[in-house]
Amino acid sequence: MRNRQVALRKRSWHKVLLLLLLPALGGCATESGGGLSEIFTPTDATIIRHHVREDQTALEEFTIRLYAKNPKYEKDPLERQRKLRFLFHGDLPVENNYAYRPSHEVLTAAFSAKPDYPDRVYLLGLGLVKSIREAYDGHDQTFFTGLQIPLDRLQRLHQNLSQVNWRLKTYRDARGELLFRTNEVGPDGTLNMGYEVLMTEILTRVKDDIILRGGLPGKYLFNMSTLFVGILL
Repeated sequence: MRNRQVALRKRSWHKVLLLLLLPALGGCATESGGGLSEIFTPTDATIIRHHVREDQTALEEFTIRLYAKNPKYEKDPLERQRKLRFLFHGDLPVENNYAYRPSHEVLTAAFSAKPDYPDRVYLLGLGLVKSIREAYDGHDQTFFTGLQIPLDRLQRLHQNLSQVNWRLKTYRDARGELLFRTNEVGPDGTLNMGYEVLMTEILTRVKDDIILRGGLPGKYLFNMSTLFVGILL
């Protein structure tokens, strides 16, 4: 009888401890999944999920800024909004050609001399969004460990993003003007580095993910003959 009473007291004390710990444990859950199951998510996966969300936010801001600086590529504000909703908020495709091509082909078209789709901003935004999705293989919400993401995909993503950053500063049209107006001197004489900051932040996060996977980001030399590489090889 005494042994049974002791066992009951121990069981009750365990319940009290659990009730006291639940709020603290619940606070450890990340915003993507919530719940106690998120406690057991490895740290690298949590970091990478956060990086992907930050990259998507940065790319949306990047594309909005490009439209503001390059309105000639899409003069209709409503069409711009429709394209942004497709790129970043899951709306229906606005065209049926590049929407289904791999990222390296879309990026190539964005910087081509005469793209068969006139909106270069849309093509660049689409190519960048597809690049992130391909590299992380759609696991930004569901993967359990960063080890499920192939290292070579992240490395090819870093290479392509670095090339985009270089092309933005160097590629010009037949009149000698940059294909995309990005950084430029404002009325007060200061240089608008917003695009540079966004691209640098994205590249830094990809570098960190490569290091988390045990790899090293490459150093690249680009010229006009350099091609974008397929991420899903």
